Amino acid sequence: MTDITTSAPQAQKRKLNFHLLGPLFALIALIILGACLNSNFLSYGNVTNVLARSAFIGIIAVGMTFVITSGGIDLSVGSMAAFIAGVMILSMNSLIPIMGVGVPVIIMGMLIAAISGFAAGWLNGFLIAKVRIEAFIVTLGTMGIYRSLVTWLADGGTLSLSFDLRGIYRPVYYDGIFGISWPIIVFAAVAIIGEITMRHTRFGRHCSAIGANQQVAVYSAIKVNRVRIATYALLGVLVGLATIMYVPRLGSASGSTGVLWELEAIAAVIIGGTALKGGTGRVWGTVIGVLILSLIDNILNLASIVSPYLNGTIQGVIVILAVVLQREKKTAD
Repeated sequence: MTDITTSAPQAQKRKLNFHLLGPLFALIALIILGACLNSNFLSYGNVTNVLARSAFIGIIAVGMTFVITSGGIDLSVGSMAAFIAGVMILSMNSLIPIMGVGVPVIIMGMLIAAISGFAAGWLNGFLIAKVRIEAFIVTLGTMGIYRSLVTWLADGGTLSLSFDLRGIYRPVYYDGIFGISWPIIVFAAVAIIGEITMRHTRFGRHCSAIGANQQVAVYSAIKVNRVRIATYALLGVLVGLATIMYVPRLGSASGSTGVLWELEAIAAVIIGGTALKGGTGRVWGTVIGVLILSLIDNILNLASIVSPYLNGTIQGVIVILAVVLQREKKTAD
């Protein structure tokens, strides 16, 4: 009887550990598959390129982890990034006659991007928490608003950063230290801070409590509205930070900038093990989810298995499968 009683918890523990480590196993499997399919897969150039291009989504996905953990969702991050990029470029171009071409203009542009991201995120949070409109409706609406605004600002075309400023701003994306580009470094820093915040701070615990049971959180004296607004504001700031790292890559913004970024960010969060309905959040899992999506994209491009135009389809299928697996696990438990 004792053996049967002790074996059940052990089996449950093994199952739980597999669920936690599943994304890591998938990442390792993808690395092995990529190395077998293409000899250049593990080359320094390809690895750094994958990491640098995934940094934008990764930074946003860290913020999305807090939003989803607290029981929310944000469909507007891609459009928000496009709008912030457009405002940032127009602002820097307009400051050239006043401040001249130099680093101060770039710094002002970065501040404008961060403030714009905070304001956009705070607005989403305010409408959701205070006005009590469903997060899906609010962010679906702002997704259309931001995309329309940047298209209007560009007059249906493209907003381009001044050529003189591009040379100064370009190192923010292409340079770095010890051979590691700045987007990768910033992504790593955001991920580390995000993981510490989620696991070891009151804010992280409150996000999980609200997502698990909002009514209980209210009875526990957690300021639900304040925390919920803070998660969206944090996400907005991180969208602004991702945009700061993205603009020097192309030096332009248009209505097509940031398309499907919301899908990739949400997919990374879910793949990483964060519950879609909230209550459980894993920033380290989100980082692995971002890498999984980036590697799938990279492997498909290197191996020419399917058309790159089908990447969005593959990401959508992955999101659906991840949600199905979460539901099956919950049912089994």
